[in-house]
Amino acid sequence: MVAAVAACGTSGPAAGSGGGGSFKVWALQDPVLNPIEKTSVEGSGGTLETFGNDPYKQKLRVAIGSPNAPDVFFNWGGGNLKEYVDADKIADLTPLLDENPSLKSAFLPSVLDGAKINGKYYGLPMRGMQPVVLFYNKDVFSAAGATPPTTWDELLALVDKFKAAGVQPIALAGSQAWTELMWIEYLLDRIGGADVFKNIRDNGPAGWKDPAVLEAATKVKELVDRGGFGTNYASVGYDVGGASTILAQGKAAMHLMGSWEYVNQLGQSPDFVKNGKLGWVPFPTLPGGKGKPDTVVGNASNYYSVTSASKTLDASKKYVATALNDEKYVQSLIDAGDVPAVTGVKDKLAKAANSEYTTWIYELVEKASVFQLSWDQDLTADQSTKMLTQLQELFLGKTSPQAFVDALAAG
Repeated sequence: MVAAVAACGTSGPAAGSGGGGSFKVWALQDPVLNPIEKTSVEGSGGTLETFGNDPYKQKLRVAIGSPNAPDVFFNWGGGNLKEYVDADKIADLTPLLDENPSLKSAFLPSVLDGAKINGKYYGLPMRGMQPVVLFYNKDVFSAAGATPPTTWDELLALVDKFKAAGVQPIALAGSQAWTELMWIEYLLDRIGGADVFKNIRDNGPAGWKDPAVLEAATKVKELVDRGGFGTNYASVGYDVGGASTILAQGKAAMHLMGSWEYVNQLGQSPDFVKNGKLGWVPFPTLPGGKGKPDTVVGNASNYYSVTSASKTLDASKKYVATALNDEKYVQSLIDAGDVPAVTGVKDKLAKAANSEYTTWIYELVEKASVFQLSWDQDLTADQSTKMLTQLQELFLGKTSPQAFVDALAAG
């Protein structure tokens, strides 16, 4: 990994181009990826400063629009970025992409669209993709004579089958609402299509009144009441000894989680992965629903955006236009275990570690017509907090599907 980082470089601009002085980049702390990003930024004449998650969000909110704002900054796209776009603080990168068709085609369309707001592009992918997929324990399935579900009805039938066999059907770290979010995100998409949540994000709380939301919430309740998650999921966390361990030990058959689950299992239960006992499939389809079966949800990627008031605007734009699909930068991400949102990298992934999994993840996203950003990132902080609170109440049976809808629609 160190060698890969040391080799990383870009063909970016010299320091000070387009306004004088070094451009300033802010990003989230990551011990694995920050050295790669630092080499890229400094090789192009910039400086990189990193922050912890919560401090970063607060610092960015205060800095944007002030003389202390970064020139280029890390973000999650979607509603997380829209707040700054609406305030006219972010540079529109659409002309840059229009003038350079090869740049636009360098990224997977569904991921590039994660930073597309009001029909314009305000960021480019700078890290790997993290779709949510359904993991399963192959030994548990084999013992039950079962096959992974491809439809929602098949998943419900498996719940009954595993319960009868004395196995918890689905592991869930229910002490943390973000793990429950994955279920209703996929259900709403499969039932109502991608436009339902997009309307909620773009047009306000009344969008929660769409009938598809109530149907999705009802299916969540039905799955909980059916015993899909066992009985003590509310006390389980996503950590060592938590939901991942329950799956690896064969105490649960399935686990819906972001693609980072593979790395987590590799660290916590290496033999489980190395012996080929961990399986993965896309989220099941819902026949008759309006959603496309190839849609995925999760963290599409992280993005670099440029502040519109940057004193090094040209240099900053040139950096994001030249560095993020640079061959050495992309290879360094792959060597670090990331799955970049860059087109044409399957051969590179095939030669890297864990290629069966990373190639599958890449192809899943490559074929996706829509990559829906996790709702807790796609909504404003206040909306997200309320939504997660109501969702946890729904999973605990403390609120009904209709009350869930009514609470969120009330704003």
